[in-house]
Amino acid sequence: MLADTNVALGVTGSIATVKTVELAHELRREGASVRAVTTPSATGIVHPWALEFATERPPVTEITGAVEHVALCGREGWADVLLIAPATANTVGKIAAAVDDTPVTTCATTALGAGVPVVIAPAMHEPMYDHPGVLEAIDAVESWGVDFVDPRIEEGKAKIASEDAIVTATARATTPATLSGQHVVVTSGATTESIDPIRTLSNRASGRTGRAVARACYVRGADVTLVHDGPDVPYADVRRAESAAAMLDAVKLAVGGDGVAPADALVSAAAISDFTVETAPEKIRSGKPRTLDLEPTPKLLDTVRDAHPDLTMVGFKAETSGDDDAMVAQARALRDRVGLAFVVANDATAVMGGSGTRALVVDDGVETYAGSKAGLGDRVADGVAAALE
Repeated sequence: MLADTNVALGVTGSIATVKTVELAHELRREGASVRAVTTPSATGIVHPWALEFATERPPVTEITGAVEHVALCGREGWADVLLIAPATANTVGKIAAAVDDTPVTTCATTALGAGVPVVIAPAMHEPMYDHPGVLEAIDAVESWGVDFVDPRIEEGKAKIASEDAIVTATARATTPATLSGQHVVVTSGATTESIDPIRTLSNRASGRTGRAVARACYVRGADVTLVHDGPDVPYADVRRAESAAAMLDAVKLAVGGDGVAPADALVSAAAISDFTVETAPEKIRSGKPRTLDLEPTPKLLDTVRDAHPDLTMVGFKAETSGDDDAMVAQARALRDRVGLAFVVANDATAVMGGSGTRALVVDDGVETYAGSKAGLGDRVADGVAAALE
């Protein structure tokens, strides 16, 4: 997600600075090169040697005759983005006032003047975050195009956002915004049909691919709605849906029902139950054979297509044959029946639950993808952007 991206990591004197070493590692895991820049107070919390270890580059702890701020964040500087995480109220206020009395604030002024993207993840006590002057400073800096990663308000503190949220915001700031202004709805994971109050029918889908698609669309500038039976994520408006019927209802609303602005694209990556069953009101007693009458569930893509003939849609097709030609044939049949931009076909027995995948991207041609599910998410997001063009 951050391959070939140079990140200048500004570190200030918040207690959340103790998380900076792991944040630097996470940025590098996503492919970034990182160099830290510190305020004097930050070095009293995390030693510069720790930051050097985490980044494999000596941190900038003072501005010298080498004009480090220009070398890093100038118009021809090394950094593709300045990420300040954590940022104290003091530092945010100084950036708003163009006060350059630390290496971090000096880099910020330089980056803003040079047009280098800036991302800020504030961390402080909640009363400080609610101070009118701090809020005014945040508004001013945001109006200059700086992206703020909202803190988590817990225990009377505005705690620094999760590493996932910070890394994703950094990627969004440095990735071409090919989906800017677009609303993309993504379905993800398994659905679950209740047999009785305890037992269910479901499948092994983990939701990793759908979440990767949602994240990749967000990174490319889209507003994303994620429909799944999973956790909140920092890159999408989550609508929870447990059953196939609930997912269909949620998608129908998300793509443009009951006064909701219409979506521009739908990517249905969820493994939606093909069958449901009448739910018993009480637990079915064990010890005797049981027969369940399975009823087919409505096809989500067909239903949405009937209501939205012009909506750009992408489907996923899971098969178990292991035969590429058979998977392509099934994918093409689905594409032609529903009028999809393309279909992602894969062997469900080989990929469900894991972090890697092999898939066939089927449109007029066939492209084989093998790699991480995050990479497949990027490929799908790029395909959606191309289809919307």
